[in-house]
Amino acid sequence: MFHVRAMILDAPRTALRNGTVADPVPGEGQVLVKVGACGLCRTDLHVVDGELRRPKLPLIPGHQIVGEVVGTGAGVDTVGVGDRIGVPWLGWTCGVCVYCTSGRENLCDRARFTGYDINGGYAEYTVADARFCFPIDRSFSDIEAAPLLCAGLIGYRSLTAAGDGVRLGLYGFGDSAHLVAQVARYQGRRVYAFTQPGDMATQEFARHLGAVWAGGTDESPPEELDAAIIFAPVGALVPLALGAVAKGGIVVCAGIHMSDIPSFSYNLLWGERTIRSVANLTRRDGTEFLALAHRIPVHAEVETLPLDQANTALTRLREGKVHGALVLTMS
Repeated sequence: MFHVRAMILDAPRTALRNGTVADPVPGEGQVLVKVGACGLCRTDLHVVDGELRRPKLPLIPGHQIVGEVVGTGAGVDTVGVGDRIGVPWLGWTCGVCVYCTSGRENLCDRARFTGYDINGGYAEYTVADARFCFPIDRSFSDIEAAPLLCAGLIGYRSLTAAGDGVRLGLYGFGDSAHLVAQVARYQGRRVYAFTQPGDMATQEFARHLGAVWAGGTDESPPEELDAAIIFAPVGALVPLALGAVAKGGIVVCAGIHMSDIPSFSYNLLWGERTIRSVANLTRRDGTEFLALAHRIPVHAEVETLPLDQANTALTRLREGKVHGALVLTMS
């Protein structure tokens, strides 16, 4: 038996502990993964900050994992030792409920999630259900691929939910939005980026990635939008986005957690405008998006930090001091 390094959450609203855990052993249907990189996600913050209230404790966070299969449990025949895979947020579903049997496994009431119900990738090794892992194209490095596994996947599902309108607003231009913007441009859409008021650096970053307009959330775009995706966990953005979309427009709330939405006039919703949320992801989303990301290709702007600086990385993410995505490396 050996021990592996890990960053461990012992209680909500506390710093992660830099420690070791016993080597994980793959059970039936599982694979043992040597982690190469693990992306940070705002969902990790919601877990660490106690906004998602039922994590297993102690917990190893992290659900944008890229690594190499170094062991398999009984019954695994879809991947083998030496394969390079990605491990996403959705870690297990029951497979028999009405949601699972109707193509909506993301809504399964018994679903278990990586880095929340299941130990995740802020560690040198982890185990995962082989059925919920994705092969990672060799055109992406571990560091480049990690943000695709949640920022990219949730962004892609949100983009699909936003319909096929050409004029697309993105509220909060962080890890997900900077990937979605590339897909949207590939699809021939026009991207309008909304940032914190006065954040000129992020606005310039959005324009660099092809946004036709970038401004603060306190500004109005130069034309009505067909759809808007809200990535920032700020409920007050919902009425602002409704006010920016044209009749028949769609506002998608992409986060797993959001502050309360303030009351607003029915006139903002009238005209067959739609508000909808996006919850988790399906394996179909992963298969479709990763193929598309390779074809475009999608390029993640990435900053890296070593595993033992996970608390520093989370603080930077919490304070909005990141352009693109943050990824932990194990070296």
